[in-house]
Amino acid sequence: MHPAARTRATFRTGPMPVPQPRTRRIRSLIDADALRVLHRAARVLLDDLPELTDRLLAVLREQEPAYRSVLENDHAGTWQEVYRSLRHSVTSLLDPRGTREAAHRCTWRIGVARAEQGLPLDALLHAFRLGGSLVWQRLVEETSRSEPEDVRLLVHVATDVWNFVDEHCTLVADAYRQAERQLAWRRENRVRLLAAALLDGTSRIADLPETAEGLGLPKHGRYIVVAVAGSRPEESAGVLATAVLPGTSAYWHSGAEVDYGIVLVGDEDDRDAVAALALPADAAAGYRIGVGSAVTGLAAVGDARRLADLALSICPPEGGTVRLTEHLPEALVASCPELGASLTEQVLGPLLRLEPADRDVLLDTLVVWFASEGSAQRAGERLYCHRNTVLNRLRRCEQLIGRSLARPLDVVEISLALTAHRLPRG
Repeated sequence: MHPAARTRATFRTGPMPVPQPRTRRIRSLIDADALRVLHRAARVLLDDLPELTDRLLAVLREQEPAYRSVLENDHAGTWQEVYRSLRHSVTSLLDPRGTREAAHRCTWRIGVARAEQGLPLDALLHAFRLGGSLVWQRLVEETSRSEPEDVRLLVHVATDVWNFVDEHCTLVADAYRQAERQLAWRRENRVRLLAAALLDGTSRIADLPETAEGLGLPKHGRYIVVAVAGSRPEESAGVLATAVLPGTSAYWHSGAEVDYGIVLVGDEDDRDAVAALALPADAAAGYRIGVGSAVTGLAAVGDARRLADLALSICPPEGGTVRLTEHLPEALVASCPELGASLTEQVLGPLLRLEPADRDVLLDTLVVWFASEGSAQRAGERLYCHRNTVLNRLRRCEQLIGRSLARPLDVVEISLALTAHRLPRG
C-alpha cells in the first residue's frame, strides 16, 4: 500500500477528536474579562476605603436608628469596625480563598461584640446588607468612570458578590445568637448565684440592688420562703410556681433536694400573710411543703429560708403542707433535735420500752386525748372505746412516766415529748 494511502486509512480509522463547544470557550473568556474588570475596580476601592467607610456610616446614621446611639457613644470604634469589615469585603473580591478565614474571623468578632452591646440583630444585618450594597454600587461607579463599556461584564460576577454578602450575614447572625445564648446563660447563672447567697444568708449588702433587679423583687417588703421537696424535685418549681402561688410575686430557686420560693407578701401579720398563700392539696400531691413565717426586707430572706426548712422538717413523710405559724410547738422541738430526743427519753422513756402492742395503745390514747382537748368522752369516741377505758389507760401512763395529766407543767412536758416522738427522724 502506498504510504499516502496508509496515512489516509489511519486518519480515517483513528480516534476522532472531540470538538470543544464554542459556548464554553466564550464563557471562559467572558468570566476572565469580568474578573479583570472586577479586580481593577476593587483595587481602586481599596485606596478609597476611608471615604467608603464614611459613606456607609452616614447611611447607617440616616437609615438605622439603632446605630445612631452607637455612633454617638463610640464613633471612632464603630468607624474602625466598619473600615475593617469593608476592607475584608473588598480584598475578598481580589483573593477569595486567601482572605476567607480572616474575613470570617472579622465578621464573627463583630457579631459577638454587637450582641454583648445589645445592638438589635436586625440592625446589624441591615448594616451588613447596606455595606454589601455600597460596595457593589462603588464597583459599578468606578467601572462606569474608567471603562464604561466594561460595566456589562460586572453582571457575570454579581452573583459571587452577593453570595459573599449573604454568607457573612449568616455568619454574623450565628455569632450574634451564640453570644446571646452565652450572655443569657451567664445572666441566669449570676441570678442563680445571687439567689443562692440570699437564701444561704451570705448575700452582701452591696449585691442587694443587683439581686433585687435579677429576681424581680423589691429590696424592701415582707417575704415568706416556701420550701418544697418531693419525689420529682426537677418538676416542683414549675408545678408550684403556677398552681401553688397564683397571683403572687415570687422567684423559684431549684436546689439539689429542695426547691425554694421567695414570695413577696403584703403588710399583714405573719399568720395572715401565710394564710394568704393558696396551697391547694391537689396541686401539692406528692410533695412536702414547708412555709416559713414572714420576714422584713430582702436581706432577711436567709432567715426566712431557715424557717421554711424548719417547717419542712416537720412535714409528714408521705407529703403535705406545714405552715410554721400553725405548728409552733412542733417547730420549737424540731429546732433542736438533740433536746427533743432527750425530752422524749426523759418523759416517755418507760412507756416507750413496753412491748410494741401495749406501747402503741398507750401512745395513741395520749395523742388522741390531747387532740380531744383533754376530754375522755371525745377521746373514747375517736378510739372506739368507753371513756373509762381511756381514763384507765391515762392513769397507767401517769404511773409509768411519773407525771400527772392534772399538773400544767407536766402536761406541757408530755405534750412536747409526744410531739418530739412523732416528728420525722432526719
